[in-house]
Amino acid sequence: MNKNSSNIMALAPNTSNKRETVCIFGTGDFGRALGHKMIQSGYPVVYGSRSTQISNLIPKDAEVLSHAEAAQKAAIIIIAIQRQHYNFLIPLAEILHGKVLVDISNNLKLNQYPESNAEYLAQLLPGSRVVKAFNTVSAWALQSGTLDASRQVFVCGDDVEAKQMVMNIVRALSLTPLDKGSLLAAQEIENYPLQLFPIWKFPIFLSLGLTAFFFFYCLALDVIYTYIYERNNFSFFIAITIPNRVCPVMALILLALVYLPGIFAAIIQLYRGTKYRRFPDWLDKWMLCRKQLGLIALAFASLHVVFTLVTPMRAFVSWRTSKGIISQVLNNKTEPLSNTNAWISDSYLALGILGFFLFVLLGITSLPSVSNNVNWREFRFVQSKLGYLALILCTAHTLVYGGKWFLSPSAYKWYLPNIYILALIVPCAVLVVKFVLIFPCVDKPLTQIRQGWERNPKHSEQSNYIINKSAV
Repeated sequence: MNKNSSNIMALAPNTSNKRETVCIFGTGDFGRALGHKMIQSGYPVVYGSRSTQISNLIPKDAEVLSHAEAAQKAAIIIIAIQRQHYNFLIPLAEILHGKVLVDISNNLKLNQYPESNAEYLAQLLPGSRVVKAFNTVSAWALQSGTLDASRQVFVCGDDVEAKQMVMNIVRALSLTPLDKGSLLAAQEIENYPLQLFPIWKFPIFLSLGLTAFFFFYCLALDVIYTYIYERNNFSFFIAITIPNRVCPVMALILLALVYLPGIFAAIIQLYRGTKYRRFPDWLDKWMLCRKQLGLIALAFASLHVVFTLVTPMRAFVSWRTSKGIISQVLNNKTEPLSNTNAWISDSYLALGILGFFLFVLLGITSLPSVSNNVNWREFRFVQSKLGYLALILCTAHTLVYGGKWFLSPSAYKWYLPNIYILALIVPCAVLVVKFVLIFPCVDKPLTQIRQGWERNPKHSEQSNYIINKSAV
């Protein structure tokens, strides 16, 4: 079956064209779901089972035979059983010779066995053509029509023709095949479903650590210190006040951490005078998780907006407002409006709104459905130019709001700076260094380096030779 016909079938799975029979070994949840999906796509399906009795769980249009009889009726056999039961296939080696065996199994933990399940299957049946596929798709995804689940199917195998046959089936099921190469990639494919947010681990752990630090930092200054020295019980600050201070601080610091590795990369390239040398591993990993750091920062910024909107409804705010009004009435004195304070208040609110708007724009642009529809220059303009503008606005928002505490002695409780002062350290450092990097005397050589110019070409060629040799 050629590639063009498979594409047509993927668009119209119920076409009248005759499809090849597919055999499925195993009548578990995934085997039944996959068989039902194949029947809907026009494939004749035969199940190989220990029991040939028809069950009401089996798709009604499918045939159930013994393993040997079912294998003889199909060129493609899907092994929907666990690795520990593969031994029953050894007596069927002659029947399975030359047939395509699709291993869809997963393990219970990462690298559970020395070799992948697909490689082990190939060792048991050396005459068969083993392909790894479908292990990243769940039975629920097949039953729900893949509308609310991933449509991507990783495929690998040593036989190109067998792999193409399996990929044609994947397309016919309205799924998207992704060729991962030879069967050596099976270990990676089998580990993929067992990983829990692998790219998100560092951003999440970093965020949790910083959140805990800033939370207890505010707890010590705003609750414990006040209770010890002023005998005021502000323990209710734990619910809204402290989170509403931690969230903007976290959002600003994480946004700065998104652009900080780019600063380090520029400095390293300027120092080395070439772009043909690898960055340190810690910088590579940091740069790969910038998107996740940005999305977590957006989540903190959104929480800050919500906490701020509910602030007028708090009992503490109502009490403080009424206390101020009563104080003016008792003193028969009305405090005049301060234009300076009004300007400061409106300015930091306007800066916060604009910064949050650009923050949301950055988050939307990072979505695959959006980023796939813009070219590289547009994506870079939003993520770099508008990203730095968002960092400037958010830093200015914090500076206008918390700048008054820099020179106020009362703000340094236990000789510790206010949380907003700490929040400005990283973003201000990023912006200052970035401002230096855009000077023509610095930007011009950096641009030349990124376009391929080298200060010491011989040293670079030697480094490339060492890298390429080690890769081979």
